[in-house]
Amino acid sequence: TSSHARVGILNNPSSKIKEDNTAIARGILAALLTQNNNNNLKSFLRKLSKEETAKSLAAGTKIAELLIPGMDDNTFEKKYNTLGLDLIKTHQMFCQEVLKLLPGQMAVMTNGR
Repeated sequence: TSSHARVGILNNPSSKIKEDNTAIARGILAALLTQNNNNNLKSFLRKLSKEETAKSLAAGTKIAELLIPGMDDNTFEKKYNTLGLDLIKTHQMFCQEVLKLLPGQMAVMTNGR
């Protein structure tokens, strides 16, 4: 959030939700919920959005290895490890039932002040 814009993320996966295919989604949510330093948060989110990061996580890299220096590591890891799949399933239901998106379909929602 800033005086100019706010960003939120809703997950709308196209495949069955499992621990191994939600690492990036859970990493983004955990970072948004735990990090106070906007520069570190932006750097981490940029890192998570790269294709090579997705490949690295799929190959077995732990998310803790990707943290940016200066992040609140302990708080992030605690939230990441306790963030259940139910939250992502709730996001998916909202996207498909309320927003009428197809599984995996992307959208941008805006709401001006």
